[in-house]
Amino acid sequence: MENITVKVNGAEISVPKGTTVLEAAHMAGFEIPTLCYMKEINEIGACRICVTEVNEGRGFRLVAGCVYPCSPNMEILTASPKVIESRKKTLELILSTHDRKCLSCVRSGNCELQKLCKDYGIEDASKYDGVNNTYEIDNSAAHMYRDNNKCILCRRCVAVCSKTQGIGVIGANERGFKTFIGSAFDMGLGETSCVSCGQCIAVCPVGAIAEKDYTKSVLEAIADPEKTVIVQTAPAVRAGLGECFGLPIGTNVEGKMVAALRKLGFDKVFDTDFAADLTIMEEATEFLDRVQNGGKLPLITSCSPGWVKYCEHYFPDMTENLSSCKSPQQMFGATAKTYYAEKMGIDPKNIVMVSIMPCTAKKFEIGRDDQNAAGVPDVDFALTTRELGRMIERAGINFLGLEDEKFDDPLGISTGAGVIFGATGGVMEAALRTAVYTLTGENPIDFPEVRGTDGIKEATYNVAGMDVKVAVASGLANAKELLEKVQNGEADYHFIEIMGCPGGCVNGGGQPQVAMGIRNFVDVREKRAKVLYDLDASMPVRQSHENPAVKALYDEFLEKPGSHKAHEILHTSYVKRSVN
Repeated sequence: MENITVKVNGAEISVPKGTTVLEAAHMAGFEIPTLCYMKEINEIGACRICVTEVNEGRGFRLVAGCVYPCSPNMEILTASPKVIESRKKTLELILSTHDRKCLSCVRSGNCELQKLCKDYGIEDASKYDGVNNTYEIDNSAAHMYRDNNKCILCRRCVAVCSKTQGIGVIGANERGFKTFIGSAFDMGLGETSCVSCGQCIAVCPVGAIAEKDYTKSVLEAIADPEKTVIVQTAPAVRAGLGECFGLPIGTNVEGKMVAALRKLGFDKVFDTDFAADLTIMEEATEFLDRVQNGGKLPLITSCSPGWVKYCEHYFPDMTENLSSCKSPQQMFGATAKTYYAEKMGIDPKNIVMVSIMPCTAKKFEIGRDDQNAAGVPDVDFALTTRELGRMIERAGINFLGLEDEKFDDPLGISTGAGVIFGATGGVMEAALRTAVYTLTGENPIDFPEVRGTDGIKEATYNVAGMDVKVAVASGLANAKELLEKVQNGEADYHFIEIMGCPGGCVNGGGQPQVAMGIRNFVDVREKRAKVLYDLDASMPVRQSHENPAVKALYDEFLEKPGSHKAHEILHTSYVKRSVN
């Protein structure tokens, strides 16, 4: 690739031809602020926060650094007085139409706009105050709310919904001063084909969109002496929660997380990884049954509720391909309110099942039909990683000072196969470990072909003389591409894993938000996934079928994987939905 020479704040560097001013500055060790820019997704140069002075031989002038390409011998000034003054004026104009209730905002202290105003010394936000549009808050969705009074029209949410997820249920409505982000015909988000993935929340720089917070209801349940409040934590939460407390991306905080949950007052602290192992036992059995008895193939995983809802809306004819297994969250709740309740002599009606998830779609999932094995909802409250972070802070718990603690038994026992569920390819790898053992008696551990953050991965494995073709997709635009190939006869697989969020649950819509200035240059998904794979490699048991607590569950209660009783408790059904 051809390189060119440019100067950034007087320092000469060589950059590949086509490099933007923003990228060149980053390579030189200078960060240019942005609000609308998302690398390869939202490169529109709209917010003008990234303006930078450049000289291409005709004197210095301001350009949008995120989209302006470098030219040979270009001089770049990233923080000249003219640049700083321009950015300050832009921030003041943005604030002039922004609902400035920062003290009570869910993003206060973690707001990209707030940080920029602090960095640039914006003290008086009333300079350009005038007529403003006002909007009702949209509470129609099960998982989130939208507050356009705080929206800065960066269009990040629009881009991720359309390009990354291939859905596009939100966009820019009206024109000029009346422009706002909304759905077609101004429908509430809950009336559309939104799949509740929460990727729009993950990329919003301000508090215009956020998950619905149920922490108050959970604390009320904990305070009720008649209730047994059980909490389960998904694998990806331990890889993200530390970021809420200033720890580096990719820090494993499993032990501190368990200790914090006990301090919050939960009666039992269990691990969703147990139910991930249980899911594998049921799903691997289902897969082998379909292969050996002519069932519907390819079998497609059902762990991701955002993906399941997407399938119901956009590929309704393929709902028969979905595994009938409940997700690990729901399997855990069903097990807790049947097997565990019976074992402990607790009325299921008095158990409050709380899940801590990296996923906002889990808030929708707990209200689905056919998710009530004990005659009551399998799970009562699904909280995001962010909600747990806020609960810990509000309780005054010194998270960083906590000593590590372990999950409670027996539903806290898990394997390496269970923990990798949080990364794209993890469900596939865990299922293959058990399926191969069932067919051959061998215990292969690693399937590197399905690892990594690529949007689509394919592999073929020879198992007991049969070539098993598998595929993995994460991010719903990638899922669409893969499934269209299957429908068109261009691809033929036996087993497909799909995760609704790019990179899997580690990058879920409920994980701690990471400023786009970091996301644009750091693979957050890879760093968080490494936590899970490192845990897997360190665990004494790495195959779901060797989990002693899962074995006991079958021996004492469920009989065997795929039994009639297992189907009543651990399996579910789907509906064909329209597209709105």
